[in-house]
Amino acid sequence: MDDGTSRRDGPGEAEAPGTDTHCPYCALQCGMRLVPDGTGVTVAERPAFPVNRGALCGKGSSAAELLAPGARLTTPLVRDPATGELVPADWESALARTAEGLRRAREEHGADAVGVFGGGGLTNEKAYALGKFARLVLGTSQIDYNGRFCMSSAAAANVRAFGLDRGLPFPLADVSRTGCVLLVGANPAETMPPAVRHLTRLRENGGTLVVVDPRRTRTAELADLHLAPRPGTDLALALGLLHLVVAEGRVDQDFVDARTTGWAGARGAAMAHWPELVERITGVPVPELRRAVRLFCAPESAMVLTARGPEQHAKGTDTVSAWINLALATGRPGRPFSGYGCLTGQGNGQGGREMGQKADQLPGYRRLDDPAARAHVAGVWGVPPDSLPGPGRSAFELLDALGEDVHALLLMGSNPVVSAPDAGRVTERMRSVDFLAVCDVVLSETARLADVVLPVTQWAEETGTTTGLEGRVLLRRKALDPPPGVRSDLAVLNSLAARLGWEKGFPADPEEVFEELRRATSGGPADYAGLSYRRIAATEHDEEGLHWPCPAPGPDGAEHPGTPRLFLDRFATPDGRARFVPVTHRPAAEEPDAAYPLRLTTGRVLAQYQSGAQTRRVAALSAAAPGPYVELHPRLAERLGAAEGEPVAVVTRRGRAVAPARITRSIRADTVFMPFHWPGEGRANTLTHAALDPDSRMPEFKVCAARVEPVDAADR
Repeated sequence: MDDGTSRRDGPGEAEAPGTDTHCPYCALQCGMRLVPDGTGVTVAERPAFPVNRGALCGKGSSAAELLAPGARLTTPLVRDPATGELVPADWESALARTAEGLRRAREEHGADAVGVFGGGGLTNEKAYALGKFARLVLGTSQIDYNGRFCMSSAAAANVRAFGLDRGLPFPLADVSRTGCVLLVGANPAETMPPAVRHLTRLRENGGTLVVVDPRRTRTAELADLHLAPRPGTDLALALGLLHLVVAEGRVDQDFVDARTTGWAGARGAAMAHWPELVERITGVPVPELRRAVRLFCAPESAMVLTARGPEQHAKGTDTVSAWINLALATGRPGRPFSGYGCLTGQGNGQGGREMGQKADQLPGYRRLDDPAARAHVAGVWGVPPDSLPGPGRSAFELLDALGEDVHALLLMGSNPVVSAPDAGRVTERMRSVDFLAVCDVVLSETARLADVVLPVTQWAEETGTTTGLEGRVLLRRKALDPPPGVRSDLAVLNSLAARLGWEKGFPADPEEVFEELRRATSGGPADYAGLSYRRIAATEHDEEGLHWPCPAPGPDGAEHPGTPRLFLDRFATPDGRARFVPVTHRPAAEEPDAAYPLRLTTGRVLAQYQSGAQTRRVAALSAAAPGPYVELHPRLAERLGAAEGEPVAVVTRRGRAVAPARITRSIRADTVFMPFHWPGEGRANTLTHAALDPDSRMPEFKVCAARVEPVDAADR
């Protein structure tokens, strides 16, 4: 099977001369080498980096194409009040206009009238500086980031079960050494192809793979067993599997007694979800449920891995908790080559929320409402703790407040006009705000609505750290100078802070920011105090690398080795025990009915990434995936009179999207699928539901009620 990667299996192969760095896309943060070619750089493999061993997907291997001046922004743009058009401007006038727009909103409406929206692709240094800028310079509580749309449900479930959230509490390579992987709502063959080598080796080593997905994806094709539940029913499925674990006597009672609390409540909730009921809810036959339990429980070690499929729901936190309960009942977490983990999506989705750009968190994964956490970070920043604002709105709630309570927005590294749920509503809110400034490398759909657009450096033009899905902290190294007219995000924050009265505290040098970041995270759940650029660079080729928590050296001066595997001795709760959380299935926020009889689900494709703002500008990637489509089962297509490649309209209560039909037996007959990378009439997020999880505030991207209609020739 073509999983979109080039492959190298060992570290012994010669590497081309150049600069070692990391891919700018997903949370694998694959190692690559940038080699000068006379006019710029080209991407070469880096076989010694242990996460990908040189393998790169098409996105990673073509990443350098966006470094060319013709592919990106190289001068600031401001909106001409006379024509309403974005026109080129010099940096001084663009920064002055940005500072004035932020200042005016604050003076006229109060500090919380200014919002800040960040991105999961920002380096740790930029995420840290952005959170500090919002809370000190602007004094606003209104800051969040697009990572809220990524793994916030898994983060919330992790914290309440284990006391700590890290995407994978073990190195990714451990996946190939376990006995069974239960992969829920993840399609790494298309979203992070180099990770597939670990699933392949799992099976080569005699392990088994169970995939849960309503579609028969490229990843599902690899599985020993594929369970295809109706979208929105993963919670019932997990409860049904736990019911069978209990009924068949497969509970690891010694582990439950020694290392957990709350089992009785979780057991009682699961026993209310008997197999036949779960079959009616999910559409998964009882024999398949029983086989999944046998495969998962048979080996000594096993893992549950979740991704956006079960998480992007208004009950996403409870759904992940149900899968964690299954892992705990069978004694998997906290043991070698076993446990529960989450496949983080965005490049720095893990580090991005650890550094304080999330509405309720301070650097080090500290809670913003914790007095001790506030005192520690305020001490590093040199301000009184009570001067820090409290928690603010979550991402969608912040976007939905634009033009009403929030009058100005500074946005960095995100494109919510395409990526946010109910995107038509978000677009209107963006248009209604008094002032919008966007820092980006390209003129995204969101940037086109801005009053000021500031062109910033890309991954290869700056140094900084990111944190991959395993908690491994990595160093992206500068390989070339940016084009004239482009500045770094840190330089932008430095200049804006100075214009708003903060001459110090916002250095443009990333290593200087990292040194402060270390102190701010010291003693926190995500402790970076023992890390440095020197240590990270020296250990990147090591199989283990440096994973947080990595505290500062002890009294003897010995450097901490980092923590590649969490929970082997105790969980990060006050008593060291993991917590079962009783949860019960409930319907999706919007169930099918006579007017909208189908379920719509959304996702990604191999050749595009997130909102597509960058990958749609790469010719080879656009040729491979030129536009949106609607995936239909043949029975549904026949009933609708839809033909392969002909346009159809998908309609929900929020809007209408039109795209060509793609007819396939890989999807359920009661479900339609659309990828979400494109703007315009095929924008999938025009349709999606903004119902929010009560704990994580995650929107319900993965399911809503829909209908499909033919498109008349007159409408084309």
